[in-house]
Amino acid sequence: MESYIISTIKQFEYYKSLGDKTINQLSFTELKKEFLEDSNSISIIIKHMSGNMLSRWTHFLTEDGEKKWRKRDEEFIDSFSTKEELIFAWEAGWSCLFNAITSLNIADLEQIIYIRNQGHSVTEAINRQMMHYAYHVGQLVFLGKLIKGKQWQSLSISKGKSAEYNNTKFSKNKARRHFTEDL
Repeated sequence: MESYIISTIKQFEYYKSLGDKTINQLSFTELKKEFLEDSNSISIIIKHMSGNMLSRWTHFLTEDGEKKWRKRDEEFIDSFSTKEELIFAWEAGWSCLFNAITSLNIADLEQIIYIRNQGHSVTEAINRQMMHYAYHVGQLVFLGKLIKGKQWQSLSISKGKSAEYNNTKFSKNKARRHFTEDL
């Protein structure tokens, strides 16, 4: 189970890096772009993710993950006035998450914690949040690609480059390693 904690940290780092690379490619105006009325901009998604992370991961093992101080509906109102403010919120959420995850030990994984009074093992709660954040990071990346168009810098294997990528991978000896180690 120790490998689960290590893998979890690496997965969260990977999703954060995709978000970081998306944010870095966009101007503040682009981060606030909504394609349709009442759709979520990247800015709004980041505000929601940060609010969720702060609520879920603050006192993760001892308090319900839906904090009374959270104002979820306000997360969907874009109130960032600068890109730096947006990045600060993004980093605060991730910092809270990583502080909670890195403090876990194997014995913690079967402990029951609650989100809106619904019991989860710590492992289940981690998986739930990882999938939630992967879902939203995918939205960030997709919106970033739409906004940048041909100027988008790919975050994965570029179109037409699969054979080259595979040749590089298969030129290495077989070994156990996390896929993010080669990124």
